[in-house]
Amino acid sequence: MKRKVILDLAVTLDGFIEGKNGEIDWCIMDPEMDFTNFLDQIDTILYGRKSYDLWGNYTPGIDESEADKEMWKLVHSKEKYVFSRTQTNDEHKAIYINENISEVVNKLKEQSGKDIWLYGGASLITSFINLGLVDEFRLSIHPVILGEGKPLFIDLKQRMNLKLINTKTFSSGVVQVIYQREL
Repeated sequence: MKRKVILDLAVTLDGFIEGKNGEIDWCIMDPEMDFTNFLDQIDTILYGRKSYDLWGNYTPGIDESEADKEMWKLVHSKEKYVFSRTQTNDEHKAIYINENISEVVNKLKEQSGKDIWLYGGASLITSFINLGLVDEFRLSIHPVILGEGKPLFIDLKQRMNLKLINTKTFSSGVVQVIYQREL
């Protein structure tokens, strides 16, 4: 069975993935959401360069919980691809992709393995959607309205019909919706 590219991220009720200064302090890490279960379903993470620079090698501080440390250990155990127009890097922690996004991603989808997490950022998400590479949208809608910030969807070129697969409501007020792209 073909691997899926899953866009999994937190979004505000008004559609922002970050505040105007890049803040994500509104994002609730609700244990009920069982993020570890999601991480067990994937073996590859796709990053834009800016997102990778921020989070690709993030190390939790000593004051962070054991659960957070275990989650980051699990994140860092995955194969990582970084999409960048300019940067190439021979570091052993990630594979850098500079061109032929569709070819590279479609080859990844054909390989055996678990699903693939499209982490972001916003411009990479836009490119993937416009290229028809996102198979599943897992959005965790947080109970906050920011009014301004970085929108999830920008510069989309075409309509995309989706099929609702699942919804979950958590006691924190977060509602997770999972949609698949209709082919």
